[in-house]
Amino acid sequence: MNAPPAAPGKRNDLIAFAVLALALAIAPAVVYPVFMMKVMCFALFACAFNLLLGFGGLLSFGHAMFLGSAGYVCAHAAKVWGLTPELAILAGTASAALLGWLAGVLAIRRQGIYFAMITLALAQMVFFFSLQAPFTGGEDGIQAVPRGHLFGLISLDQPMAMYTVVLAIFLGGFGLIYRIIHSPFGQVLKAIRENEQRAISLGYDTDRVKLVAFVLSATLAGLAGATKAIVFQLASLTDVHWSMSGEVVLMTLLGGMGTVFGPVVGAALIVTMQNYLAQLGAWVTVVQGAIFVICVLAFRRGFVGELLAWRERRRAGR
Repeated sequence: MNAPPAAPGKRNDLIAFAVLALALAIAPAVVYPVFMMKVMCFALFACAFNLLLGFGGLLSFGHAMFLGSAGYVCAHAAKVWGLTPELAILAGTASAALLGWLAGVLAIRRQGIYFAMITLALAQMVFFFSLQAPFTGGEDGIQAVPRGHLFGLISLDQPMAMYTVVLAIFLGGFGLIYRIIHSPFGQVLKAIRENEQRAISLGYDTDRVKLVAFVLSATLAGLAGATKAIVFQLASLTDVHWSMSGEVVLMTLLGGMGTVFGPVVGAALIVTMQNYLAQLGAWVTVVQGAIFVICVLAFRRGFVGELLAWRERRRAGR
């Protein structure tokens, strides 16, 4: 008996994923590898945030605490404890998961602006802890973090070896997020986003589902932060500052909230602007703000969201 054909939407997603993987695989031939590794780290961070906001309807203003804290733990584990890079990244990711559970328990029963403000307050607490704690290096951060040898065998000081590891982590994290979104759990999460009271009436424990989504989002954000610390051999206050939480919101909205590939596009756009407009200094934030305003006015669904809406209109017209 032949297997049923894949649904058109799923087939299109698989094609888009294959194109994305291929583009990232050949990108070092034409683009500086460190720049592409930065794009992938922030793309994974934005995808993790989109899991919570785009599919769960929960706006967190404190997601930088997971990115930054995981980076600090990973850097400390690699430099001071002498762990291999894969164990250091796992340690950073696990710390973000634990912090996500603690923050989620405190914040998840609140909704709307109250939830956002609680996450912001918790993130500020983590920021000041990072500033004062002796092992974080204060304003200097943790510098000269060794990349080490993957599994004790492969030196990550080789640019292409490091790039391959980051690519594998990004594709694995992206694939996991895609699977979560299209699982029964993801469908319940979307139902809560659309109408939480109806989901409660159907017998779902919405607080538990939202807590699991929050922890998953925090864990994947921590994976991005830990990987970034190894790539740049640095963990600093920048990644735990409140402005980083604002940047990931901008990445998600610019690319397309609630879309699978939107955060990747948004992260690539923001990182590219920061890289190529760096000579403008503080004016980079002004340019980002202007682009955000234009996006809200002209592309309310984000670039990918508008593209998908145009495709649906065209299909309906046929």
